[in-house]
Amino acid sequence: MFRTVRRKFPTIAAGLSAAILASQALAAGKTITAVMHSDLRIIDPGFTTAYITRDHGYMVYDTLLATDSNFKIQPQMADWKVSDDKLTYTFTLRDGLKWHDGAPVTAEDCVASLKRWAKVDAMGQKLMDFTENLEAADAKTITLKLKEPYGLVLESLGKPSSLVPFMMPKRLAETPPNQQIKEQVGSGPFKFVAAEFQPGVKAVYEKNRDYVPRKEAPSWTSGAKIVKVDRVEWITMADAQTAVNALQSGDINFMEILHFDLLPVLAANKDLRVETLNKHGFQTFGRMNFLHPPFDNLKIRRAALMAMNQKSVLDALVGNPKYYKICGAVFLCGTPLETDVGSESLVKGNGMAEAKKLLAESGYDGTPVVIMAPTDVVTLRAQPIVAAQLLREAGFKVDMQAADWQTVVARRANQKPPKEGGWNMFFTNFTSADVLNPVVNVLISGRGRNGGWFGWPEDAKIEAMRDAFARSSSPDEQKKIAADIQREAYDQVIYIPLGQYRTVSAWRKSLSGVLDGPATPIFWNIERSE
Repeated sequence: MFRTVRRKFPTIAAGLSAAILASQALAAGKTITAVMHSDLRIIDPGFTTAYITRDHGYMVYDTLLATDSNFKIQPQMADWKVSDDKLTYTFTLRDGLKWHDGAPVTAEDCVASLKRWAKVDAMGQKLMDFTENLEAADAKTITLKLKEPYGLVLESLGKPSSLVPFMMPKRLAETPPNQQIKEQVGSGPFKFVAAEFQPGVKAVYEKNRDYVPRKEAPSWTSGAKIVKVDRVEWITMADAQTAVNALQSGDINFMEILHFDLLPVLAANKDLRVETLNKHGFQTFGRMNFLHPPFDNLKIRRAALMAMNQKSVLDALVGNPKYYKICGAVFLCGTPLETDVGSESLVKGNGMAEAKKLLAESGYDGTPVVIMAPTDVVTLRAQPIVAAQLLREAGFKVDMQAADWQTVVARRANQKPPKEGGWNMFFTNFTSADVLNPVVNVLISGRGRNGGWFGWPEDAKIEAMRDAFARSSSPDEQKKIAADIQREAYDQVIYIPLGQYRTVSAWRKSLSGVLDGPATPIFWNIERSE
């Protein structure tokens, strides 16, 4: 029934702009020119979970702690010690930390940064639920005192993906989290070149020559962040064939996400390296808006859930089963918390008859389901198309509204009804690090409008179970709680997991030192030989 969704690429690529070629010529051998998975428009890493903004954050900002390739938390900007009663964590900033404007990094800056982050991040919110006090003891010392022992303090501050607890100057961190910061001043390994920023076209970063890296070897987001080029440029090329031609000709050096149809061509090119950088992959999913009809009605949400099936989505998105996995586990397959509870119809694709029955019983009045459909990101095009087909088959009216991804990123924060610029449904992907357990997985937060993620479900039962999971130190008990959370998430249709997949990147062999990890690509450690 479903055709694999594929773009018809032009046989020849459009030429690169004169501006791109000129900037490359200006810094040949010292510049990495990359095509990322999306264009960059929102540059406040605390304002959105969009990964392109997270990636921008890693260029400009730094973190107190970080995660290595063994999933262990390591010091980054700070070392730490823990009191014997497990109630007081003391963090000490390392020497040599400076903001890009030359001012020293202080503990007050970091406390303000943590407080802003914790208002909007699921893991940060939970950490603050257990926190009695967070303060700067002196210029280099941060003290966090807990109400009761909490086993995820370090994991919260060292989390590798969205929302990352990036540090910024106090004057910026005091910006309300629902407003974007006005400057890009971090302490990270690159400086953002605001004068050359063209939203939707180009973002430019220069080496921060005052950055003092750690001495440990780089590992995921931890260790030495040594910049080995003068400049990195992110260039927007929405057409995949254009980007591939530019990569093959050497006009660009790096392409973050390849269209799966194009893998054989690039793999055969002796000048390119083709590799999966995020070995643990992504979960793709659908999210409904709980605030407005029709999905404020539980029975209608259940009808929509029953209409979905993972294989149709993954065949359209990826095509090659080598790169995808049908999996109904909210906290991913292949993890200690894996369970199939509640996922049968998604995994087996046998729910359409029940979907039609539920919709008929629900009192659905034909209200159109407004689906936001990104057109410019390879990994986000297929899901809305397949979902719209399935929903229509179940009896829904669907209004699929095409837009670029950054427009979707901005619009999904709108809580107004669809007729006033809001929405009913959208689809995106989270890296594995963002969904591994009930505390980090913002999708199963039940906080509603009070700090919940887009869609804003309110579920006190889930929040109580997330607290219980956070308090537990028993793997067996945590596994049982996670299964109960998954059961509730499916019962209330908090979101719709649509399976797992891996992406593939490519870069010219003139680049070396490309690092892997759950928050890739990262551009420190990369050398360019030509």
